Amino acid sequence: MNILAIDTSGRQGSVALARGDAHSYEVLEFRPLAGGMYSAELVPRISDVLGARKLANSDVDLFAVCSGPGSFTGLRVGLSAVKALAEVLRKPIVACTVLEAICAGASQGVNTKGHVLAALDAQRGEVFCGEFEVDGTSATRISETLSTMNEFTAWLGARVPVPAVYTPDEMVAMKIRASGTPVHMVARPAADSYARIGLTKFLSGQAVTTEELDADYIRRSDAEIFSASKK
Repeated sequence: MNILAIDTSGRQGSVALARGDAHSYEVLEFRPLAGGMYSAELVPRISDVLGARKLANSDVDLFAVCSGPGSFTGLRVGLSAVKALAEVLRKPIVACTVLEAICAGASQGVNTKGHVLAALDAQRGEVFCGEFEVDGTSATRISETLSTMNEFTAWLGARVPVPAVYTPDEMVAMKIRASGTPVHMVARPAADSYARIGLTKFLSGQAVTTEELDADYIRRSDAEIFSASKK
């Protein structure tokens, strides 16, 4: 199965082509995407990774995409491209959040089981938090929320036992450590991570249709907040 994965959620993005099935997985091609250039670079990078393996769009068997949280504009670019391609080619889609990918990736090769938390800098003194039940490399979502950093660290300190917390953001890690809670630094997931998770979720029957695919912003857009404040 050929998997095309796209991540346009953060300051830097990526496109990956992977191949796998129930018994094997390998990344065939990987291309970075420059932040702020997603609308201009995404389609050429997709062509690059497919062309490097002499594949056509129709040779893609599964699309995997990061659904958020992250840049509103970036997510719209990535999700719109996947929707368009999957609709025309009639291929399945699997969506995965950044928080889910952090938890699933953190447990690879460690055989981690139980509650795991992912924390992501949401700016404005806030943090995105994802709580997952992890079993090996799969992560089942319990909740994904937005809170202030102070609320998050207070909530963490009240947990008994304190769950494992993973973050790719140094500032978030510093705040958590300062509260007396252990935290593990990890790399931010990229398109190759979403390809692997996409394959796992597809094999377990978690594909979505183009109509069902939507962004997991968690936070409302500034336009929505401003509009609500004027009512």
